[in-house]
Amino acid sequence: MTASMRSSSFLQEHQQYRPPHKPENHYGIDTVVEDFQATSVAREISPFKGIPSPENPPKIVESGLSHELSHPNCTPRLGTRVEKLVATLFYRSSAPRISNAIPSPQRGPSPQRNRSPSLRGSDSDIPPTMAPGSNFDAFPLEPPVTEPEPLDHLYGSHVSPMCITSFLHLMSTFPLPPGSTDLTSAHRCLKLDAGPEHHPQVVELTVSPAPSVDYLSLAELRKHELIYRFEREWNVDVALRADTLWRRYPRLVVFDMDSTLITQEVIDLLAATIRDPPDLAARVADITHRAMLGELEFDSAFRERVKLLAGLPATIFQELRAVLDVTNGVRPLLRALKRLGVKTAVLSGGFLPLTSWLAGELGIDHAHANEVVIDEATGRLTGEVKGRIVGKERKRELLIEIAQKEGISLEQVVAVGDGANDLLMMGAAGLGVAWNAKPRVQMEASARLNGDSLLDLLHLFGFSQDDIQQLTAE
Repeated sequence: MTASMRSSSFLQEHQQYRPPHKPENHYGIDTVVEDFQATSVAREISPFKGIPSPENPPKIVESGLSHELSHPNCTPRLGTRVEKLVATLFYRSSAPRISNAIPSPQRGPSPQRNRSPSLRGSDSDIPPTMAPGSNFDAFPLEPPVTEPEPLDHLYGSHVSPMCITSFLHLMSTFPLPPGSTDLTSAHRCLKLDAGPEHHPQVVELTVSPAPSVDYLSLAELRKHELIYRFEREWNVDVALRADTLWRRYPRLVVFDMDSTLITQEVIDLLAATIRDPPDLAARVADITHRAMLGELEFDSAFRERVKLLAGLPATIFQELRAVLDVTNGVRPLLRALKRLGVKTAVLSGGFLPLTSWLAGELGIDHAHANEVVIDEATGRLTGEVKGRIVGKERKRELLIEIAQKEGISLEQVVAVGDGANDLLMMGAAGLGVAWNAKPRVQMEASARLNGDSLLDLLHLFGFSQDDIQQLTAE
């Protein structure tokens, strides 16, 4: 880094205010006033005429206090605009990392594969520094890329000051827009843990100006290798958004259902009720998994799975209501969104009878899913689907239709999902959020959340822990 990028102190560089160091015998304002003549105070006050001068900003210097009145970190001058970048850092408290090790290519992944190479013993027949070369058909000629060593255990298992410093130094390596010379920042702690020290779990950083779009677009920055490495090192998820007005005011939030609003896949629950053939549930689950990874086209995969369900009684949908497991945080999240006046929708690749029922239970405004054909004579599923499959293209169309019906700009739409069939829907929204999603979805989405409560979605809008408590109070 250049000299302008180096900093010996995070506090010195980024803390905007430091309280003065008072003499030990000063316990209050009265004693300060009484003893003022006896206290040696260096004071240098520049005249302030209402408009700070960039060449010679008004400055207050007292014992232990140094404060310059300037605007670069709060608002640009009249007639100018500075693009700001908001980075929300979520610490993965429920998914701690430990040191890495390369698994043996002959014995496969070891249960101890996360141990440090220095501690690895007979579970691997590869020296820590040697590339796997015993089977060139199964392994590349180049050595595998190891994951970066975790740093959160050294500097704090939370969003620590060193974590923030590391991120700011990382951002300083990207070129600034033409005419910009300094990178300024501010931060807010949005959520603290419940421990005695109350460590930050979610921190919002505002960086100004944003990296030059001529060098790196926001979409490219989200996928940058350095960002990914930072996340792995510090065990955090980084959500990057342009600091626009719409970021703070969503008007429509659209959810996938399976593995998003609920923790299960409904079609797998249906398959599990069939005992003949005995391997049906496993076959359906395998198709589901491959479709969510994007290895199979969702529409054809869904039709194939529904055919396997032929013969099930239509009453099965009522029976499954009791076993649906709503994702942690969904109910208070929807209560908060309703209080904010935000419309909600669920677009499911599952079955309309269950989707409509769940939407009614949760108070969701719009619900769309697939309709299966039921034989009126027998009251059983025929294995066919009525109308268009609610796959990736249809989900995007429905999102746009609902937004137009409600008179809402797509910039103020948020889409949340976990599978490859949600990507087009998430791409059409102003913000697409991958919730505990498959790897491809995590990479393609605008933001990703890998926590244990969907209520964390509100932090992406800038809401603090106190704000969320007020919004979710019953």
